[in-house]
Amino acid sequence: MSEQSRITVAHGDGIGPEIMDATLRIMNAAEVGLAYDTIEIGEKVYKAGHKSGISPESWQTLRDNKIFLKAPITTPQGGGYKSLNVTIRKSLGLYSNVRPFRAYVPYVPSFFPKMDIVIVRENEEDLYAGIEHQQTSEVVQTLKLISDPGSEKIIRYAFEYARAYGRQKVTCMTKDNIMKHTDGMFHEIFDKIKLEYPEIEADHWIIDIGSAVVAARPETLDVVVTLNLYGDVISDIAAEVAGSVGMSGSSNVGMSHGMFEAIHGSAPDIAGKNIANPSGLLNGATMMLVQLGKADKAELIQNAWLKTLEDGIHTGDIYREGQSVQKVGTKEFADAVIERLGQKPSKLAPVKYNEDVAINVSVAEKPAKKKELVGVDVFIDWREDNRNPDTIGDKLLNVASTENLKLKLISNRGVLVYPNGMEETFKTDHWRCRFTNPDGKILNNSDVIELLLSVQKAGFDFIKTEHLYHFDGERGYSLSQGE
Repeated sequence: MSEQSRITVAHGDGIGPEIMDATLRIMNAAEVGLAYDTIEIGEKVYKAGHKSGISPESWQTLRDNKIFLKAPITTPQGGGYKSLNVTIRKSLGLYSNVRPFRAYVPYVPSFFPKMDIVIVRENEEDLYAGIEHQQTSEVVQTLKLISDPGSEKIIRYAFEYARAYGRQKVTCMTKDNIMKHTDGMFHEIFDKIKLEYPEIEADHWIIDIGSAVVAARPETLDVVVTLNLYGDVISDIAAEVAGSVGMSGSSNVGMSHGMFEAIHGSAPDIAGKNIANPSGLLNGATMMLVQLGKADKAELIQNAWLKTLEDGIHTGDIYREGQSVQKVGTKEFADAVIERLGQKPSKLAPVKYNEDVAINVSVAEKPAKKKELVGVDVFIDWREDNRNPDTIGDKLLNVASTENLKLKLISNRGVLVYPNGMEETFKTDHWRCRFTNPDGKILNNSDVIELLLSVQKAGFDFIKTEHLYHFDGERGYSLSQGE
């Protein structure tokens, strides 16, 4: 992103106005050269009838200014209100969520004094697409959507970040031992891209043990790249392990826009009491300054902040008798940082940014793969005959199958129940019935329509379908457990 002088600012809800005022005072004292357009977002806007928490006029300001410094907001419970963060990230294409976590021992307690990791989280896809449907009385589904270009963008960003900031290793975390197509694609793309960065070490962890590594051995990690949900979870783990959720900021960066914030919430229980720690938002703001080409100003503020911690000037969340020197409020902490502008810490490692650390990622469009329809999964709502899979299976096989599509199997919650299923398997009212051509004939949509008409005529309530494709001759769908 090119250097600019005008950004959008939102003071948010709860402690948001206090920590934003503190952050802006520090930036102004550092003469960062920015002007601010303030917009209203969050609880008041939700309750005024805007389900996404932002008005059309504010959207236009965000689009025009491109850079957004955002305080935390409160999303009202119930009422169908959507997450403003998710809406902004997806609408403005902010595909990369970067969250650095560093230990500040002994000033902030942590068992891992050398911890210094960066979590690079995919920001637009995965379960956060929020596509959910109730399909039967007993079963609700959510769709996990992972794309090839979305995966490539975030993985390339992680490697480019490592290169720009002198990092030594990038670790990928997925659950591809279970989700072999979604997470499997992410891991496969990672393995291809890492070959383009031979100077950077690369490895992969399954997310469950990877999360344990974040909690138990964070000093062995450097840059972590992962999918949306996993990144959200391990970010909070990392924040706690580092010592305080209130200390961490994050950036949300796309091709042309960026949003910068603290990772914590609006904490309405302590709002208006001048006790909130502004460090998270301040650290988000310094990430913004780097992105804007103002690395010198980010370095100035960051080192003054570190010097403040080192001098024992602490807000109540990190204050400790015998270690801290003075307990201060939000305003007084900002004053202390301002007083130390131009100073550097002597015990904590000072910050030094390269002048050019802007990261630009481009992804070339790939040619479409050859797609061949080889079958269809028909999902049926059914609970007759004590949910006996032989009853539904025999009827579908003998009555509903067509010339080109024959019933191959039925699964329930992913487990094979027909033919030759186990009677001990628990069964809901949601049945996946897989139809294929026994001779391997390539099919078309007319075959599927004919099948659905036959299924309906046989008296079954089909609730959805999923086409089964081969892409460049490779199976593009999962098998059932037990198949």
